Amino acid sequence: MFVSDFRKEFYEVVQSQRVLLFVASDVDALCACKILQALFQCDHVQYTLVPVSGWQELETAFLEHKEQFRYFILINCGANVDLLDILQPDEEAVFFVCDTHRPVNVVNVYSDTQIRLLIKQDDDLEVPAYEDIFRDEEEDEEHSGNEGDEGSEPSEKRTRLEEEIAAQTLKRRQRREWEARRRDVLFDYEQYEYHGTSVGTDGCGHGPGHTMGATILEQEQDGASQPRSRLCVARGRAEPLGLSWVKRHSGQGCPRGGSCCFCSSVKYVTDVGVLQRHVSRHSHRREDEAHALSVDCARISFEYDLRLALYQHWSLHDSLCNTCYTAARFKLWSLHGQKRLQEFLADVGLPLKQVKQKFQSMDVSLKENLREMIEESANKFGMKDMRVQTFSVHFGFKHKFLASDVVFATMSLMESPEHGSGTDSFTQALDSLSR
Repeated sequence: MFVSDFRKEFYEVVQSQRVLLFVASDVDALCACKILQALFQCDHVQYTLVPVSGWQELETAFLEHKEQFRYFILINCGANVDLLDILQPDEEAVFFVCDTHRPVNVVNVYSDTQIRLLIKQDDDLEVPAYEDIFRDEEEDEEHSGNEGDEGSEPSEKRTRLEEEIAAQTLKRRQRREWEARRRDVLFDYEQYEYHGTSVGTDGCGHGPGHTMGATILEQEQDGASQPRSRLCVARGRAEPLGLSWVKRHSGQGCPRGGSCCFCSSVKYVTDVGVLQRHVSRHSHRREDEAHALSVDCARISFEYDLRLALYQHWSLHDSLCNTCYTAARFKLWSLHGQKRLQEFLADVGLPLKQVKQKFQSMDVSLKENLREMIEESANKFGMKDMRVQTFSVHFGFKHKFLASDVVFATMSLMESPEHGSGTDSFTQALDSLSR
């Protein structure tokens, strides 16, 4: 069933319990986990964290820990499958599921006791009605042909028997029609897989829809105390409000733009607006000294920036060549595409010597109007989505990080084969989200 009051029906339930967190191995889940960890640390909630990267791992981990826990939290896994059928839990086990994967399994939706979905119902879920999917088994009617009816006329018995046969035939036909409608309804509901509002909040060619970060951040801030909410934002870095953008796993979703097949630009802009309101609320300070922030505090801001991966940390040329959006538009795998890239740089007015050195080493005069110059030339080359809405974070006078920059860095840590086991990579990626 869907949880309507996250604070009362979820957080206050697990606050006094020891819980087990199953976290999927993707950046969106990582961000949501980081937010939830901050809340748990504030309220001294005992928890065990287990990363999982597939249904087999989830099942194995559950069998290993099910005797020690009653409450289980699944982050970015579990919503689109029948959990009760897969895990076969005891009757007292309770699962809180916060997942972007759609469609949500109908058994999970209509399970009133063990499955509780931490999913915003204002998403376009389009869950079929209960009576279209489930049907209470009717008890077989007892036949009234008693041996004591010896005095009944044979014609009466024959008439009653014919009526019973007709009624049973009608019920069988109605059941077959209902089952046919049920198959059609389930087919329409389950034929496409997609992603809903992220559990961390997403972005352009590398993560699904948009978020538990947004979901948990929004719901917990509505019910939590203000200091706790601020801690959530501070500890989550750009993640609750920026990385919360990214749910990148198996090439799904998009860290920068919202023009991929998984998240429409309209959905992206809507979720940006939600996060922007949180940013504005936490960034607002009175100007007197008592409310002034320390210089080295994290400062999160909303801005428009270029849809180029890590361009402020690489050279501009490397970023253009390795960003999915520009690489596909220019067709850089071909000689013609390489030539078009050179033409684009010439149109922008950037010398090759400048674009092939690190961005920080470029002439200041070129960097001042770089975004406007690139956007103007991009429109001529058919790239009308070169500018995107995003978030950035500053720590004092240190380098500024865009949400997408942190996304790519976290993805590389989690997917790198150099860190040994998947658990080690997950732990290192999770630690990287801390300041």
